Amino acid sequence: MKNFKYLQTKLQGLYLITPKPKTDNRGYFERLFCTDEFKELGLNKPIVNINHSYSKYKGTIRGLHFQYPPFQETKIIICLKGSIYDVAIDIRKNSPTFLQWQGEILDGTLKQMFLISEGFAHGFQALENDVELLYLHTNFYSKEHESALNIQDPLLNISWPLEVTEISEKDITNKFISAEFKGIEL
Repeated sequence: MKNFKYLQTKLQGLYLITPKPKTDNRGYFERLFCTDEFKELGLNKPIVNINHSYSKYKGTIRGLHFQYPPFQETKIIICLKGSIYDVAIDIRKNSPTFLQWQGEILDGTLKQMFLISEGFAHGFQALENDVELLYLHTNFYSKEHESALNIQDPLLNISWPLEVTEISEKDITNKFISAEFKGIEL
């Protein structure tokens, strides 16, 4: 029996995933990850890191982060508490949807996950106070390969649902996309 329901978004390589909990009078049990089932979505690399983040204030933005090869990564984002507006931007060189973005609301109650394949930048905005996320990564963090896009880049024109209340100095000072940016080659 499948443990998840999958929905391909408008951008190839992005999936909304909903676990199918098994319930009874005690409560429920649900699987958050299954190597065999996620292979059907093209996830053929192992999960090497599981990270947890907490955003204290509504309106906080983190992102738009990515890593250059050979440290590109697939991420699975799970909202444990609260809700977020999660954004993935296609930065795959020669992709027909290059620099297009997809935004999805993830909610700790709805329990949807967002699978973001290699070749996408990622960020999110907290839609309420006290938001917690779990991130599953297929590659290790590399400071030498990290990069990011600016959340206010007019070329991306991302419609953030709330006013930005908190953002790191590092994230707000990311440069806008230049004509030299051709994306990442996978």
